[in-house]
Amino acid sequence: MVLVTACTAGVQNRSAGGARADTIVFGKTDAGTTYIRNYNVVGPATQKTPNAEMIYEPLARIDYSDGGTVKPWLAESLEFNEKGTRLTIKVRQGVTFSDGAPLTADDVVFSLSLPLENPDFNLGGTTYTAVEKVDESTVAVTFGKPGFSEINQFASSSLPMVPKKIWEKQDLNTWTNPDPVGTGPFVLESFAAQQITLRARDDYWGGTFPMKHLKIIPTNQDAVKAQLLRGEVDWAIQSWPGAEQEYVAKDPQKHLYQLYATGGAYSMLYNTAEPPFDDVHVRRALAMTIPRGDIVTTLNRPGTEAGPTGLVDLVYRDWIKPEYRGKVQQVDAGGAKRELAEGGWTVTDGKLVKDGKSYAPTLSFNQDFGWAPYADIMINSWKSALGLQVKPAGAPGANLYESQQLGKFDLTILATGGAGVSGVYSMLAGRAAKPVGKKAATNQGRWRDARTDAVLAKLMGTADTGELKRYAQEMQTIVVDQVPFSPIYNSYWFVAINAGRWTGWPTPDKFTYIPFPGLGPDTTMTLMNLKRAAP
Repeated sequence: MVLVTACTAGVQNRSAGGARADTIVFGKTDAGTTYIRNYNVVGPATQKTPNAEMIYEPLARIDYSDGGTVKPWLAESLEFNEKGTRLTIKVRQGVTFSDGAPLTADDVVFSLSLPLENPDFNLGGTTYTAVEKVDESTVAVTFGKPGFSEINQFASSSLPMVPKKIWEKQDLNTWTNPDPVGTGPFVLESFAAQQITLRARDDYWGGTFPMKHLKIIPTNQDAVKAQLLRGEVDWAIQSWPGAEQEYVAKDPQKHLYQLYATGGAYSMLYNTAEPPFDDVHVRRALAMTIPRGDIVTTLNRPGTEAGPTGLVDLVYRDWIKPEYRGKVQQVDAGGAKRELAEGGWTVTDGKLVKDGKSYAPTLSFNQDFGWAPYADIMINSWKSALGLQVKPAGAPGANLYESQQLGKFDLTILATGGAGVSGVYSMLAGRAAKPVGKKAATNQGRWRDARTDAVLAKLMGTADTGELKRYAQEMQTIVVDQVPFSPIYNSYWFVAINAGRWTGWPTPDKFTYIPFPGLGPDTTMTLMNLKRAAP
């Protein structure tokens, strides 16, 4: 049997032989056509090896089947004091790194201290202020303000636990960590620019796996469809308009196409540190002329237009203010023109003009995700409704993420979400804003607003459900009125599976973990619970 690993340029066909029965193949569509061997998961480099979360793990996981609740992973428990200013972490016993060394409190303190010692390492937007070892199995984390709602940061793949004895000897600004040692379920067996082979550990703290290898190959959104149909790829992240007819219907038992709501949205973010996007009238006008219905129709997902709050009704209905529930934002060209006029703006020769200055915006988006058609829909609407000419600026994912972090964009498309309502809105915290040119782990839109910060402080500083809901609804009012970002359509994790070789996949109507590569612990739980398909 011959395994064709991809149809993209430069990927060679490889004979799988009998080994294919012990291997699961993931076709990665969002990391370009070649990989860089860089497992320094906290370093500032943009180009890194994909799926490092199979080697490095966080202290916690987010359970999306339970309302985005944060639950222990490498930690046995995480408990706040009554004020929410001190978090006590009990380190799980029996966890070892792949070199056999145990995970200790010293490793946890070292790992959690990295983003405090160097802001360039704060990739996950950590907000605690100090870390200390209490005893051999206990670590305490201090927050400057109550941090009840900020516990989700300990579930971030950007805050992994790493071995102190190895990492403390390196210059983490330049080190590429080519031979990674982590607590995760896999180790690196072989690396090539167009194929990564990970080997399942037989001493993993969480249990054993039914497969020996996980192979990660580069592909693209078009090529992976054929690879899934031919069974060359078992698993892919794939938004596939027409999948029900083109894929599922051809073999409903084996061809699975699944959507899991993230609780957030795909949104347009404004660079509010720069004119004209520091003006609410411009933001409102652009938001009012996004044709959300046309976009979701093109996506073949009618009815998934995002509401104005950025919260998905399916997940957060009870948290959303009644007047915003189920609200679909329609194009309002007249209202948008009035907004521009109220702010003193005109559109001349396709540009926004005020006080003798003119602006020609660009819209950046991830071309790896095939977002160009939807960008065109938005750009055409702005031209038709306002006479405004916006330039498309598609970029590979890695380049786009870097420009977003640096604030080098006008308008950009990204997913807005997180664990719980506070996780969605924490991206607006002023303390996370950085000057343009400095990397921002969150708040890439550089939003600074005193009222937002005051409400967020209350939202983050309470564990009372009634207060959480009240402050969450205050945040919704700010988002709707001030438009720091514009939700477009509800965000889902898209998973395409060929279950011909591996069965036991969860389904959207029955799951306790999401089979989405990139979610770390969820990916681990998915792989651990699969079974070989019957011959």
